[in-house]
Parts: sequence; structure tokens; C-alpha cells
Amino acid sequence: MSPRSGTAGVALDGGERRLTFAELEAEADRLAERLRAEGTRVLATLMDNSPAWVVADLAAARAQAVHVPLPVFFAPGQIDHAVRAAGVDTVLTPPAFAARWPQGAASGLAVAGQPLSVVRLPVAAAPPMPAGTAKITFTSGTTGAPKGVCLGADAMRRVAEGLVEAMAPLDVRRHLCALPFAVLLENVAGVMAPLLRGATCVTLPLQQLGLDGSSGFDAARFHACTVAQQPHSLILLPQMLRAWSGYLLHSGQRAPDSLKLVAVGGAAVGARLLHDARALGIPAFEGYGLSEGASVQTLNLPGHDRPGAAGRALPHAQLRIAPDGEVEVAGSLFLGYLGDATAPPRWWPTGDLGRIDADGYLHISGRKKHLLITAFGRNVSPEWVETALRGEHAIAQAVVFGDAQPALSAVLWPVRADASDAQLQAAVDAANATLPDYARIRRWARGRASFDAASGMATANGRPQRAAILQLHADALDIAVTP
Repeated sequence: MSPRSGTAGVALDGGERRLTFAELEAEADRLAERLRAEGTRVLATLMDNSPAWVVADLAAARAQAVHVPLPVFFAPGQIDHAVRAAGVDTVLTPPAFAARWPQGAASGLAVAGQPLSVVRLPVAAAPPMPAGTAKITFTSGTTGAPKGVCLGADAMRRVAEGLVEAMAPLDVRRHLCALPFAVLLENVAGVMAPLLRGATCVTLPLQQLGLDGSSGFDAARFHACTVAQQPHSLILLPQMLRAWSGYLLHSGQRAPDSLKLVAVGGAAVGARLLHDARALGIPAFEGYGLSEGASVQTLNLPGHDRPGAAGRALPHAQLRIAPDGEVEVAGSLFLGYLGDATAPPRWWPTGDLGRIDADGYLHISGRKKHLLITAFGRNVSPEWVETALRGEHAIAQAVVFGDAQPALSAVLWPVRADASDAQLQAAVDAANATLPDYARIRRWARGRASFDAASGMATANGRPQRAAILQLHADALDIAVTP
């Protein structure tokens, strides 16, 4: 998909390096020619956010090469797995990273003014992948082993076009990219859609925005960057929104008046967090999507908003609820998984439980496979209770347990390290007051390790490793586990 061309307007603002739409087209054409000359079939990129990343994404499509964006926060084993599984024959990366592949033949070039290395890798045989695959996005999942989701250009284009149509009344002209480009959500909704509309994408290195790896976030630095850049739109994860709101509240500041939309996705947000963020000038609106649907499927928008719901279907998406309560989507589906010849059905089962209300808003209640059944036979989605707990200012993260137990328990990670047990108990009491008796937390433990990939308590994309968390805290929760 080509960005809107024929204009001298700025397409990419990388701070020190800016590209007009015409310059972006020319850079993409030059790199595409280089890729064709190299005989590239599968291109992996391993780099920070920058104008060069966007050029590489466009160039891969023009060279008819499959693009495999590798998150820089992936562990070395995850990167190696993705490269092998996808049959990557070319890696585009900064020279400092090129040494990861000593078996490759490296040469240099400049893309959008950034020095990069082109590393050619030996590939014994091309792995099977669905016909028409244009991009493979790797999701870490619950085991941490990346799974390759094969996407076609048409599906990604439909999502981008749907977002452009739905957001047209907002007249977004400047989008600040706050998530890694290797994350499909930012790639499609934060780059493809704004460029298709003719807007400017601010493509700064993530450390300038306060991001460190997959879970480190400096809210003060992030706020300073948003003030300096004056964007119209952002995409954030719930924990980033929570941290930014907390910083603004305690520092007595407000979000920039330039903001028209802060889309929040990746996990349940909760109506209270949205309310608190909006009171601080952050126009936060929850959305929902999945890699198998080529990113965003639903989104709340100004004038079409129901806090606590995930929004209504975007123009490209279709939704329905299966008899067992599982959400199913259609309209922009992936082509299949890497290494699996099975084509996806027309309606894809998301694994999420939910409902669609009379006005068409999607409400997600949790993951189907995480459903707990208490000793009293009550079905409880832990994500529902976790969202209520995280809605309290003292609690940054929460993981709930209770399968076959008489009552629910939780492991809590506080917003502030010096938070007292009394403050955490007060937060639990406040959350419990919003829940029915069978979904209330009766016992809790303070987390013994941070909820991140480095500790093994979360996947690379921030999802809790429930088994590992339970194993570490079973004694404190008085739950017997099998070693």
C-alpha cells in the first residue's frame, strides 16, 4: 500500500531527519531496487523506530518480499526462532546488531540517512507459507515462543482504509508513534493509516519517548515528548496510559491540548482509568483487535463512545458472538499461521469471551481459556476482576487465581514501591465493592518479582505468565501447585 503522494508535505518526522511524501516514495523505490538486486525473498528488520523502518516496510512490499518485523525487545532465542521459522534470507539492521549473524555476508547502505547493514543469510529451503503472504508478525503468546501470523496486503489495506474512514471527522494531521513499529498495532494503525490519509507520522527513537524494552516506561519523559511534538493522535497500551495519568495527577499537569484521540488497546482498559485520563486532558478511547484480524477491529471514538466497552466495529470488520460466548471476527483476516497449511475459517474464533449490546458496542469479559471455575461452581473470568483491581490508583498490575478454590486470590504489583500493605488492602476493598461476592478477592500477596519478561513473570508483549506467577506465590496464597 503506497502512502498518499503528490504532495510536498512531511510524511515522516524523525526529529533530525524528515521526509516529504515524494522523498519517502523515492527512498522506498531505491531500497526496493537494492532488495531485488540482492534476490531478497524474506526480509527481516531489527531496528528501532525511525524513518528508515517505514522506508523498509514500503520497500519490501514493492520488491514483493515478505517483511518480518522483529521487535528489538524479543529475547535472542525468540529472534533466532523467528528468523529460522520464516526462512529469512536478508536482515536489515543497524551495524551494531549485524554481529548477531556471523554466518551472514554483511554490506552497508544508508536508508533515509541512517547507516544500516544488509546481512545475507544462507537458507537451506524456503519454509511453506500461505500464498500472498506480505508480512509475518510474530506474537509471543503465553509460552513466549513466537508464532508467525501471515498477513496479506489486502487485509492490512482494508484495516488502514477502515481507520481512515472512521477517523475522518477528527482531521488527524500529526500522529506520534509511541509503540514499536514491529508491533502490528502501530505498524497498521499508526503508520499505514496516517500515511494513507496524508498525515505526518512522528517516528522518533523509542527512548526519546521514555520506552525501554517491552515494559520500561518513563512517564515524565513521555509527557515532555508529547508537549514538544504536539500530536493529534497516539496509540498507547493500558499500562502506559495508567502511568502517564498518574504522572500528570501527581505533577499537577495536563496533556497537550493538541490531542484529539489517544487510542488504547492490547488489554482491557476499564471505565475508571478512561475517566481519570480524560479528566487530565487525555482523550482516551478503548479499542480491540488481534493479529489474526490484521490489527484493529473495534474502536470507541468521540461521539460514538461507551467507556468500559471496546467500541463498535470499524468499517472493515464484522463481529458476532458464538453460542458459547466467544467473539468471532471476519472482514480482514490473516492468511494462516507460518508452517501450518490450514486456511482460517471465514469467521475467526478470537479466544475472547464477550457480548455485543443493542447499540453495537463490543464488551470483552476475558479469555475463554482463562475461565476459572471456583469450588462453588461459579465461572469467573480473571481478566474481569484484574481490570477492576487495576482501576485502583495503588495497583499497577494484578493477576487473579481461584480455579477449584473456594474464593479468589490475587498477586498484586503496586504503582509505587513504597506503597503499604494497608494501601493495597484499601485498593482491594474498593475493587471488591464493585464486584459480586463470588468475584471478590479474599486473599492477596504482594508480587515478589516485577511483571515483565526479564523476570519471567510476563511474555515479551506484557501478558502475564500465569503459571510462573502462581508457582512463585503459591505459598503466600495458600494454593497447592504441582511442581
